[in-house]
Amino acid sequence: MTDAAHPKQKSPTRHLRPSDLRGAAQLATQATLGVTRIAEGVHQSVWSTLGAPGGKGPGQARGITGLVYKGVRGATQLMGKGVDTMLAALQPVFESADAPQPGTPQREAVLAALNGVMGDSLVASKSPFATPMTFRYQGEVFNPQALPPGLTVTGKVLLLIHGLCMNDLGWQTLHEGHVMDQGEALASRLGYTPVYLRYNSGLHTSQNGHELAVQLEQLLFNWPTAVEELTVIAHSMGGLLIRSAVHCARQDGLRWPAQLRNIVFLGTPHHGAPLERAGSWVDTILRSTPFTAPFSKLGQLRSAGITDLRFGNVIDADWQGHDRHERKPDLREVVPLPEGVACYAVAAALAPKRGAMADRLLGDGLVPLHSALGQHEDPSRSLVFAKSSQWIAYRMGHLELLSSPEVTQQMVTWLSPETAPQID
Repeated sequence: MTDAAHPKQKSPTRHLRPSDLRGAAQLATQATLGVTRIAEGVHQSVWSTLGAPGGKGPGQARGITGLVYKGVRGATQLMGKGVDTMLAALQPVFESADAPQPGTPQREAVLAALNGVMGDSLVASKSPFATPMTFRYQGEVFNPQALPPGLTVTGKVLLLIHGLCMNDLGWQTLHEGHVMDQGEALASRLGYTPVYLRYNSGLHTSQNGHELAVQLEQLLFNWPTAVEELTVIAHSMGGLLIRSAVHCARQDGLRWPAQLRNIVFLGTPHHGAPLERAGSWVDTILRSTPFTAPFSKLGQLRSAGITDLRFGNVIDADWQGHDRHERKPDLREVVPLPEGVACYAVAAALAPKRGAMADRLLGDGLVPLHSALGQHEDPSRSLVFAKSSQWIAYRMGHLELLSSPEVTQQMVTWLSPETAPQID
């Protein structure tokens, strides 16, 4: 047999880095502790039906049984801490032995999904898998004081913000066999310089909002030429993030909101998404009986970023002081669209035309049509988009908004200087 008959397979280890071993060990420790808590909860639920008292906390056993579970948790934590300390000490040695390799798209996609699902836990455990917020260009960290070769910088800055469980590479998609990038398309047609945000979508939206507000101030301050305008294209959760960042920046007296001219929201769940509300229902149902209550912990693994999507939280007050897993009505503070900024909403619909069922339940498969258009049953909560600033893409799904030439053309129409509205 020749080598040609069996082409050499690329090694899966090309996606790995020395720090991944430490991150995987941390996840294994957390998983073991989680399973132990669930097992103890089920055990105690059974004993409770027989009249046996429980331990000090809910779902905890007492006596010898409680000591066994306590011992398992203690041993797991001790071993996990020891392994983490050892690997943290060895990590610089491993990394210095090999030249640093750029992350592969497959690796970055897995990390983006992991951060979306449990990014807050990764940060709390100081996991190397936690994604820091950075500006990017062509997959690399963007530094306005050390520009990538061949990049022509203009005074028109275009910031593209991805959604939940995604990253900046998600803007590069295939459409009919060709690579499509909304940022590059708008740059070539309207003279923008595109910059892409990468962030941990598992954190609270307002936590990311505070960080983005500060980083945007630094980005535009260090921009190599005078900034004429800042335009933002935000997909899904990214739309909540930019609304949060503008709110934070104006509260803190930052300067960059004065340069913000346009925001285009692509499938943003301004008033939440039913899938997260369904997850909340699952939590409630599981907690309704003593036998299933321990399994509600599985539902509570959902990150803070995901639970923010229940109603579309954008500021700290929407979640601080509340149990984010508790089922409760929409108590958000009203945060209108930013004044003095031209705001546009693109909503997608899988259906061929509008209808009550399609709008409310189907939408683009993830976000209902009325939520993407900022509409709410309570008029005081509705976001006011001008009729000419709304556009619905029929027979289109949530992720297709990233690769649709029709969406690109609509954005070009809105953002062209000769058609853009004048904002006082």
